[in-house]
Amino acid sequence: MLVPVAVAVGLWLAAAGAALAQGGHGATYEGPTTRYPHGVLGDEVEYTTLAVTLPGGRTLRATWDAPVVFEDLAPRLTDLDGDGVPEIVTIESHETLGARLAIWRIAGDRLAPLASTPWIGQRFRWLSPVGAADLDGDGRVELAYIDRPHLARTLRVWRITFDGAGAQLTEVAARPGLTNHQIGEAFITGGIRDCGTGPEMLTASADWTRLIATVLSPAGELTPRDIGGFSPSAMADALACRA
Repeated sequence: MLVPVAVAVGLWLAAAGAALAQGGHGATYEGPTTRYPHGVLGDEVEYTTLAVTLPGGRTLRATWDAPVVFEDLAPRLTDLDGDGVPEIVTIESHETLGARLAIWRIAGDRLAPLASTPWIGQRFRWLSPVGAADLDGDGRVELAYIDRPHLARTLRVWRITFDGAGAQLTEVAARPGLTNHQIGEAFITGGIRDCGTGPEMLTASADWTRLIATVLSPAGELTPRDIGGFSPSAMADALACRA
């Protein structure tokens, strides 16, 4: 058993409707809507508005009209560029093109889109975030998610690169046979941990029987490791570096 060091790096275990906070900032979704009735998260209610509260108490909002909604549990605040101000990682869905991972930034007195992955390409197709961290040790942050956790069950890793006020997301690796969400659950299973040997992405196997830890090598290869039978308690122990 490893000694826990920097446990749960980039861990995003948001429950439905929760507001997340970092560095005095808070974020939540507003504007419930049923105009995208997918229901993958347990009901047919999604959101039109991203709301971010600044340390002084002022709230900034960004709203999507049709055809886009936030099909998500809660926004994820994480400082991706190291400037001390968090970016906001969201899941957005298009009524005909499905989901994408989208990152927003605080730009003075407004919220502005920063970077996003392509839409999956089909209505009612979703993705489930794993977390964000420097997964391969090169000093740059990667973001990981499961592409279509109920269908394709593919782990995808994207690297974010900043260029002045903008940023780009580039896919660097993909691995099938992994998942972290079941239809109807208002939570996401797993995350990213570091038990002293570097970040590992924790998910379930595609059939939900095994607990899998996957690492990204400097060469861009994803290597999964079976660390035991899957159960919610086994996942909690693994995330806490107790297994």
